[in-house]
Amino acid sequence: MTQITVMIADDHPLIVEGLTSVLARHDLNVVGSAKEASAVVDALASLHPDVLVLDLRFGDGDIGGLDVLQQLQDRGAAVKVVVYTQFDQDEVVREAYKRGAKAFVTKNIDPSELAETIVKVHRGETVFLPSIATRLALMSVRGDESPLSKLQPREVEVFKLMAQGLTNVEIASLLNLSPKTISTTSQSIKDHLGIHRPADITLLAVRCGLIEP
Repeated sequence: MTQITVMIADDHPLIVEGLTSVLARHDLNVVGSAKEASAVVDALASLHPDVLVLDLRFGDGDIGGLDVLQQLQDRGAAVKVVVYTQFDQDEVVREAYKRGAKAFVTKNIDPSELAETIVKVHRGETVFLPSIATRLALMSVRGDESPLSKLQPREVEVFKLMAQGLTNVEIASLLNLSPKTISTTSQSIKDHLGIHRPADITLLAVRCGLIEP
């Protein structure tokens, strides 16, 4: 049987080293890794793994695992993705699923379970921990209240910066747009989400896993 090849995307070298060793004991071949989210797509194009084990938070700060999933979905990438993270907020789980993740597991599971998940995903199965699967089902009943579902991509970008406490002028400078454009966009964001106080915006962003607490 051909050995399953795996790439790991995580910014913690010890995690990469540990997973590489553990997965090898389960006859899974780690062919490479990426420590920055911005490097994942290019590394995939070079390594051509069967399965990508993807964290959602990276220290480089530019993009995260959800952005990587979106890039892969937009490109119609064939690689199967296992999200492996410590962040399992409802909105994050839902967005990972919507963006093509075939499995979502947390970092507190036994490494052998991760290996088993990789094998199942390679076979074409979709794998979510029972507790996460239950929450996904409940979310489908409740409806989608995440800012990611209510805002356009540019608005999401502005929303995250607003949630970090940046002023309209600071956001405009960072995105190379006029303060008037940002002012209009921020008001539209507040109207769409039905919240206007800065503290509520920050709280929503943290709850949805869009910024660090």
